[in-house]
This record gives sequence, structure tokens and C-alpha cells, in this order.
Amino acid sequence: MALMECAGAAVADEVARLLPSDSNRVVALCGPGNNGGDGFVAGRILRERGFQVTTALLGDADTLKGDAAAAFRLWDGPLADIASINFDRADLVIDALFGAGLARDLDGQARALVEQMNAWASRTGRPIVAVDVPSGVDGATGSLRGAAPRAASTVTFFRLKPGHLMLPGRALCGRIVLADIGIPSDVLDEIAPQTFANIPALWRRHFPTPRIDGHKFSRGHTLVLTGGATTTGAGRLSARGAIRAGAGLVTVASPREALAINAAHLTAIMLTPCDTPLDLRNILADQRKNAVVLGPGFGLGEHTRAMAAVAMERNGLRTSRSLVLDADALTSFAGDVEGLRDLIAAAPGPVVLTPHEGEFARLFNSDGSLRAGATGDVAVLPRLDRARAAAHAIGATIILKGPDTIVAHPDGRASIASNAPPWLATAGAGDVLAGFTAALLAQGMPAFDAASAAVWLHGEAARAFGPGLIAEDLPETLPLVLRQLVPEGCD
Repeated sequence: MALMECAGAAVADEVARLLPSDSNRVVALCGPGNNGGDGFVAGRILRERGFQVTTALLGDADTLKGDAAAAFRLWDGPLADIASINFDRADLVIDALFGAGLARDLDGQARALVEQMNAWASRTGRPIVAVDVPSGVDGATGSLRGAAPRAASTVTFFRLKPGHLMLPGRALCGRIVLADIGIPSDVLDEIAPQTFANIPALWRRHFPTPRIDGHKFSRGHTLVLTGGATTTGAGRLSARGAIRAGAGLVTVASPREALAINAAHLTAIMLTPCDTPLDLRNILADQRKNAVVLGPGFGLGEHTRAMAAVAMERNGLRTSRSLVLDADALTSFAGDVEGLRDLIAAAPGPVVLTPHEGEFARLFNSDGSLRAGATGDVAVLPRLDRARAAAHAIGATIILKGPDTIVAHPDGRASIASNAPPWLATAGAGDVLAGFTAALLAQGMPAFDAASAAVWLHGEAARAFGPGLIAEDLPETLPLVLRQLVPEGCD
């Protein structure tokens, strides 16, 4: 009950923040569980502060249990019939119907209430404050359970839930307030969470900081393979991303027909001819080349598969070599995901796959061969679960790109990024992300941390540049973001 009191107080504080001084009419819609209990506490505290508060209960008061029943008994204000609630008499509505643990779609009276709330808010411009999550948002996945209100603010407790960061839930939460209600942080040791918000605190300790005694070879050498003369741009974007993200050296390997085109556009980035898998094998005989990007603008088919196979050969390699597979490299393995899994299993270092939703579907579901244990085909799973199941099944770190990009590792860890602005959805942005990822791998970051950091840097660079962004702007804006992470006077 002490936690519920603190939760209700946090909701009351947010309501008071949102309402102007001449508006004090509040309606609290309370559900049959602890979420409803939070609503009754918030209503009681607001009433004590002088607000005009009306509560309404979905369900029968006789069925309330535990703390929710205690909170209801302490309420001594108006209790309206929820079937005839008049939203037009409210300046603000508290949505305390259902929390993050909702396990079924809203229907009947609950759905009707949500639809009435949304119509009222849309018509009047008045705010909804959601308790924990907007009712109807699945806290574990962010998916919509039939319907949900569009909140101006959502007050949640202790830690965020995936549904706060993933769409469509994130778009329905409005401003998210994370309230400390007294739960000690050491309970995380018992919970052992495997899902994380993708922020620097997650991977900062592994982030490479240049040393005063370092040199270019100590910061890794990234090799980017490009396609033919008419498809070189994507590979150059990856290469530019890699060198901006800190790789000490970057080499572009391209067919001879494309060498002159690449040379006309690149200065700090080296060039080497590469037409065949044998050429690539000879290039990789230099073991200092410790990260490879394959796929952007490379072309589809057997040649791409053969080049990927060479990039994943050990071939006497005495050190680790990482591989980022993107775009055409992923689609080239559509229908043979088992073959790709076997190559990854034998690779001399971590492999990171960077699909968007379309590439993910083509790779993992084109023939239905990749199964996720008892759950069946990964296509039927929610987005977070799909990424996690696919990473485990194929044995590689997966960056499932989108407005809520997920990084999933074979060991079950996953991060969710929520910092990507809308203008990051532009041609070539994914190619730059592949370069960022490879550069961090080349500098020794573990795969999960490197992929998560690359995704965060990608989003922050786009935010720093602003509207009008094109892919070429991302590497050039990255130094502004890196200054937040790399201290001056590195030693």
C-alpha cells in the first residue's frame, strides 16, 4: 500500500503540472486491479489539494482485492456511474483502467470508454494522463490491444517497460514520467532483466576512447566491399561512416571497373581492387583488417553469397575478424538461412546482421525454415520477440531497423532505441549505420555493445542535424555527438 500511495502521488503531481490554475475538474477512470487503485489514490490526493475530482469504477467494487480494495475504501468523493460518465465536465481525465500487464484485447465497455476518451480529447484538446501505460497498450511489446487512449502524459514506476519505447505504444504515451516510488534497485538482481533502453549507460564502459599512445592500427582496419560502377554510393556511405566512427583505417574494395569512380569521391579512405572471392581471400590475408562490411549496393545472388562465405572463413586467421552483413548480402541468403547460420557458426569473430523489416522477412521467413523453438515461425512473434528469437536461432547479433530499432544478441539480451527522429528515414541511412557498427567492432567493442552504440549514435547524429537530413550528413554530424562521449585530453 505504501507503493500505491507513492504511485498515486506521482500521478497527482503530473495532473497538477498539466492543469492551468483556472482548470481543476478531474475525472479518474479506475479499473478492477492495482492500476485502478493508483487512480483512486491519485484522485484522493488531488481532492485534498482542492481539485474537483470524480472517480468511476469499471466493474463491481465487491470484486476488488488487496491494495486496490483498500484504496477504494479510502476514497470519500463522488463516484460516478461509469456507463454514463460525462467527459465534457472534465478538464483532464486520468486513465487508470489497465496497466502494463494487460493480457487481452479491450472489448465491450472498456473499449467504449477508451474510444469516448479519445473522441473527447480530440474534440476539446484537453489532456489524458495514463497510469503505467495507456490502457490497451501491451507493456511487453508496445502493441495495441484493440484500442488505447492517446495520452498527453504517462506516469510509470521504477523502470520503463518495452511498451513505452516501442511503437505504437510509444506514440500513445505522450510525455513519459518515470517515478521513483520506493522500490529498491537491488530487486533488479532478482528480476535479471534482459531488455534495456538503448542509452549510453548501457554500453558506455565498452566505448572506445582514443589513447594518447594509440595509433591508427590500434583502432582497427575496416574493409568495405562495394558493388560495380553504377552501385558504388552505398558502400562509400558505409566507409565514410566507419572512418568517422573511429576506425583507424578504412579500405574500400571494389571491382576494377569502379575504382576510378570511388577514387574520385574518397580521400582519407584507401582503395583496392576486388573482383572475385579469391581476390577477397588475398585481401583478408592481411590480418590487420579486422572488420568487414558486405552488402550495401553490392548486388544479389551467388557472387554475394560466395563473398560472404570468404569473409567468414578462418583460413589460418590468428585474431578475431568481425563481419557486418547488410542489404543485398541478407537478401542473397533468402531461402537458405540455414546455410547462412552454418557460415556464421564457423566465422572467426562476431557477425552482425542489419535488416529492416522487409529484409528480415525475406531472410527469415521466405521458406519458413527458421523456427524459434516451440513458438514456431518467427514471423508470428511480436517485433521484440522476433528479433530475439532470430538472433538466437542464427547465432548472430541482429539490428532490426525501424523507428524503434532493436538490437538482439544470441544470449537473449536486447536493447530498444527510441531516439531516432522521423527524418532519419532516408535513403542510405542504413548504409551509414553498417559503417558505424563495423568501426566500433574494429575498435574492440563486444558485438551487442557495438551494435547498440552504433544505433544510438546514428539516431543522435540525425537529431543533431535536424530536418532536411540526407545520409551523407550523418558521418559529418557524428563528431558533434562523439564530443558528448569522448572526454577532452584523452590519456
